[in-house]
Formats: sequence, C-alpha cells, structure tokens
Amino acid sequence: MSTERVGAAPDGTPVDRWTLERAGTRVDLLTYGGVVQSVEIPGRDGTTANVALGFADVAGYLGSRGPYFGALVGRYANRIASASFTLDGRTHRLVPNDGPNTLHGGERGFDRRVWNAERAGDHGVRLSRTSPDGEEGFPGRLEVSATYALEPDGALTISYRAVTDSPTPVNLTNHTYWNLGGAGSGSAAGHELRIAAGRITPVDAAALPTGELAPVDGTRFDFRKPRPVGIGYDHNFVLDGDDPAAELYDPASGRVLTVTTTEPGLQLYTGDHFDGRPYGPGDGIALETQHFPDSPNRPAFPDTVLRPGEVFRSATTYRFGVR
Repeated sequence: MSTERVGAAPDGTPVDRWTLERAGTRVDLLTYGGVVQSVEIPGRDGTTANVALGFADVAGYLGSRGPYFGALVGRYANRIASASFTLDGRTHRLVPNDGPNTLHGGERGFDRRVWNAERAGDHGVRLSRTSPDGEEGFPGRLEVSATYALEPDGALTISYRAVTDSPTPVNLTNHTYWNLGGAGSGSAAGHELRIAAGRITPVDAAALPTGELAPVDGTRFDFRKPRPVGIGYDHNFVLDGDDPAAELYDPASGRVLTVTTTEPGLQLYTGDHFDGRPYGPGDGIALETQHFPDSPNRPAFPDTVLRPGEVFRSATTYRFGVR
C-alpha cells in the first residue's frame, strides 16, 4: 500500500491517491470522489491491463460532468423524481441536476467531495466524511464511510457504513465502468454478461421507474444466461439473491469479473452517452449495486430510510479471474 499527493480540489483541499496491491490486482483510489481511478489485472496470456475507465489525472475528474467515472455515489444513488420526497409528513426539496430530477445525490454529491482517508489493515483504505444536515437538500447529519480492501485472492471489496441523527434516505454505490479488454481498447458491447435477475424496474422517458416489477422473460433484459451485452441499457435489475449477482466476460482477453453484493438491485448502464472525451459510446459497462431508483417516492420498493440508532451497512465484492 502507498499514497501520494496528486492535486487539489477547486477549493484547494489536497487530493491523494492510494494504491493497493495484492495477488496480482493493483487498484488506484482517489480521495476526491472516492474514485476508483484504475484496476489493473492480468488476462489469459498474462498481460496486465487497466480495466476501469477513468482519467489520467485529477483535473479530468474536476472538469467532468455526467460520467461519474469510478465515483463513490451518494447520498442517494440513481434518480429521485421531481427532486423531492416526503418523509414522516414533511416534504424535502433537493437540488435538481437531471432536468427536474435529482441524480446521484445532486449537483455536489459525494462524487464531488474530498474524503478523509486512513489505512484499514494491510490491504485497505477507509474513506470517511460527514454530510451535514441539508446538504443538497437531504435531511440529517450523516456520518458515512466506505472501506476499499483487497482480499487474499485479489478481489476488491467495498464496504459502506452510515449513521444519522435524523431520518434520511441513503443509497450508496460505486460507479466504475468496466472494459475487460482494457480502458481505451474500444467498445465493450461484445462482452458477455449474466445477471441473476428475473425482473427489472421499467422506466419512463425520463428514466424514472414506473413502479412496476416486470419479468424479463422474452425481453432484451433477460441476462439469466450469458450473452453479449450490446448497448442501450440504463436500467435497474431486481436481483434474485443468487451469487454471483452478475458475471462479465471478455472472450478476447479471457478476463472475467464477478460481482457479489448485499444490495437488492443492480443498475446496468452501457455508457451510451459518452462523448469521446476520452471514451466513445459503449466503451464501458457500469454494474452499480444499489437499492431501487426513486424509492423515497415508491413505498412498494425496498425501504431506503435510515433512522437514528440504526446503522446502514452494505458490501459489494468485485472478483477477477481468467477463462
């Protein structure tokens, strides 16, 4: 494990990069946005490649809007309709940043903050911060942390924890885009994907859930057996609870990524809106483990409200191999 100063946030706060290495996996993390900047793993022929899309320096993340490359996303990942919700009889107005809606925590979500960092054992780093009451419109003072750790086999586990002094919705994820052929190698549309999910939460034209839980049978959303991903996906899958939740495979390099999680949902996003700076449409695949979009406005969805005295916990493991 090592750390180095690599830049500063717009307000002058220093930004550090932490490097973790174990069992053939090397991961670079930034304290700005909790970003997974790179993940280097070997392929079938032993050649190592960075399989996580990102920028070469901190400046790229400061100037970028939209892709959320590798970012730690919160206070609420995904969308909240009309940038508002009602909790315990009180309506809370959030900062809209996706038309009239709130996406990934607002204009300055967790991806736009510098996190405190400390060692977590021999192969991990714990990022933490306090999200004050009213940040981006969310109620409650939230003490939140995310621990990134490499397992003995080189798998990357991200463990989230949060407590609050007032009821508030919490939904945390990591927004890494994967290209198992290597970042910058071209389209990832030919990767083969399996998702252990028999249903999705369909969306309307604004990418907001309709409230249904629709079966995937006979649709392009059926990834229960591996098949090429293609493009045109930005949808939440309702996980069946089987392990792994998802498996991504690149036939050319032989690299395999398996995802296990404690979360009930997984957002598949194929990066269709990349503008070529530095990646083109379909060059990466995001597999965001999460609770469902717009749950604060959807009582039938799994509850995302954290209350005083409770502890939010979530964990996702990304395991790498070859075939």
